[in-house]
Amino acid sequence: MLLYVHIPFCDSKCFYCSFGSYVEKHHLKAAYIDSLLKQLDFELKRFEAKKNIESVFIGGGTPSTLEASYYEKFFKKIEPYLQDGAEITVEANPNSAKQEWIANMKNFGVNRISFGVQSFDNKKLKFLGRTHNSKQAINAVETAYRCGFENISIDIIYETALDTEKLLKKDIDTAFFLPINHISAYALTLEENTPFFEKKEVKKDDEHLGYFIADMIKEKFEQYEISNFGDYKSKHNLGYWQHKDYIGVGCSAVGFLKNRRFYVCEDIEEYIKEPLKISVENLSKQDLIIEKIFLGFRSIVGVDIKILDEDMLKRAEILKNENKIQEKNNRLYNKNFFLADELALFLIG
Repeated sequence: MLLYVHIPFCDSKCFYCSFGSYVEKHHLKAAYIDSLLKQLDFELKRFEAKKNIESVFIGGGTPSTLEASYYEKFFKKIEPYLQDGAEITVEANPNSAKQEWIANMKNFGVNRISFGVQSFDNKKLKFLGRTHNSKQAINAVETAYRCGFENISIDIIYETALDTEKLLKKDIDTAFFLPINHISAYALTLEENTPFFEKKEVKKDDEHLGYFIADMIKEKFEQYEISNFGDYKSKHNLGYWQHKDYIGVGCSAVGFLKNRRFYVCEDIEEYIKEPLKISVENLSKQDLIIEKIFLGFRSIVGVDIKILDEDMLKRAEILKNENKIQEKNNRLYNKNFFLADELALFLIG
């Protein structure tokens, strides 16, 4: 079982960001955490959690904008439910994750940190609306390492209008000089209700750049999902792709239990008033099969042949004959994660 915690506070809003986050509601931090803990109590009972939480991911928003003291009650509450050796990840921004905050999170039991670096090019960072610079990004990673973090990840964005092979190579070369063991590389997407949405010129639609950056990263790290590479593979990430149950707490969070998906209300004030206002989606057997195919093909998890019907098996044979997928130990594996959606759609029919 996994646990996701959503922290919706940010110091600023990046031009491409569509996540549920707020830059002007920091006065609600204490009330928000109180409501989050109430929902957490409810979810731990609903999911019948015991000592079976294998990973925790604190995302956002920007978790590092929330002072470390706010997390103390949360970590005390979840401690009895954590498996031995549980992975606990926190996201952070280079400009707000100061040494004291990083050290405090380490003391709380966090053992993995993921920095929203996006680039080491100052012009590109400004273009994206990021509030840190290259030097701050490098310092943040090095500070986390000095504080004892062995598992450090960074995010990189590509396919912006500014991207060239030279710029991306410099980003990855810089990353590899740092004490990290994981990179998440995401193509820029133009999401609704973001400043970038109506500005098509900010994105460079060039699928070659995806292959270019992936090939560079794979010189050092294994690609274990379409956007994720690492010597260390995140238990939390893999858990999603393996279709494990996950608790989602905080406004905008999503949870999943067997055949039900839970959606927490998105408005922060409404969440603070009613943290248990959660809508439920019941998933059919076919819904679950489709999800497992999409998730399996975009990662090293693969797809269990036993879930496929007769028509799907016939289409799988076509893909195998075309050398698009391979079969091993009764599972189907995609040879090119960038074609994951196309292959899944063909298999589903």
